[in-house]
Amino acid sequence: MRRSVIVCLLAITALTPVGMAASDGERIAELERKVDALSRESERASYGDLFLPVGKGRYGLGPAASKIYDQTSGVTIGGYGEAIYENKEDGTDTADFLRAIIYLGHRFSDQWLLNTEIEFEHASTDKEGSASVEFAYLDYLHSEAFNFRAGLLLVPVGIVNELHEPTLFLSAKRTEVESKIIPTTWRENGVGFFGQFSDALSYKAYVVNGLRGENFSASGLRGGRQKGSEALADDFAGILRLDLAVSENLDIGGSLYHGGSGQDLGVTVDTTIVEGHALARMGALQLRALATMAELDDVASLNRILATDPETGVAPADGDIESIGEELFGWYLEAGLDVFTSDDGECTVTPFVRYEELDTQDRTPAGFKNSGTYDQEIITFGVAVRPAEQIVFKLDHQVTDNAAGSARDQSNVAMGYIF
Repeated sequence: MRRSVIVCLLAITALTPVGMAASDGERIAELERKVDALSRESERASYGDLFLPVGKGRYGLGPAASKIYDQTSGVTIGGYGEAIYENKEDGTDTADFLRAIIYLGHRFSDQWLLNTEIEFEHASTDKEGSASVEFAYLDYLHSEAFNFRAGLLLVPVGIVNELHEPTLFLSAKRTEVESKIIPTTWRENGVGFFGQFSDALSYKAYVVNGLRGENFSASGLRGGRQKGSEALADDFAGILRLDLAVSENLDIGGSLYHGGSGQDLGVTVDTTIVEGHALARMGALQLRALATMAELDDVASLNRILATDPETGVAPADGDIESIGEELFGWYLEAGLDVFTSDDGECTVTPFVRYEELDTQDRTPAGFKNSGTYDQEIITFGVAVRPAEQIVFKLDHQVTDNAAGSARDQSNVAMGYIF
């Protein structure tokens, strides 16, 4: 209807003496130009800033996840996606559309906003896929130094847990260190505060429901994530994170997580995770490093509880139980070099290499089984190509070794996008 009115008004304009002076072709071309321009303005007036362009990351989040912070009122939509082909040495090759993400945000006022991430994993719930809320929180933006957040929160530990959009890391897969020890992507229900003390120093301080130790394993802590779904909340945890922008090209930071993971098991399983990280850019060279350690209490008791047969109440001998780690340790160092950058900066070609070590059984209780399977060294090398700022293609190869001699190498091809 609005477009029809615009066409009519422009048609009247075209029939004025000035309009009649031009040729029919010129008059029609000018009429179409005005209709298109006014239609675009009309659509913008109708939809507002619903489809804001991707800008800069805010408050530790990626660019697409931060759109709502550039909005003045109303709704924003963004998202990202990843697909991967894994060629494995053991012959179990797979092609998977890993995830398709939709960000929905709403600005209620200058102070209050809602930000959400809805995730669809593995393409179909008919197979291994799922639909999940990755985060959903309300912010009250009081000042640069002091803001409030409540809801389903990304736990601010490590680099990738908050910055997990595919254009923000070079490899096809996320690191093992930030998967098994820092259980990325990690979200829990909670509340907290965040802000910046200065242009350089920022912080986050949250209280969330604790991990679920019942789902820990010898391979790490990832199974203990409760993901906000009917989470057991007998035990809570606190998190403190600090980040310092040392210069325009160097950021360093660290975080501390501490809380109980026993929930309803009858043991506390106090869990502490500490990590430090750095990101640097020196011209065409980009560097990323992280080291982390986790410590758990009551692991001997937890091992026995989890190994006990629920029907007979009998547990195997300690030496037959593959132990959860009392101490888990890991680190990695990654370097990438932009060997080509287009004049407009949109297109880049970045070969990279990453070395990581981790052991999710770095220390186990005396008498329990430690197979060496999870004492790993991984070298990943490859190339990431961005034909546009919001699109990336990745090719890499992973060489893996472990103390048990059972590790297998693999190659990966991936694509990703944000919007």
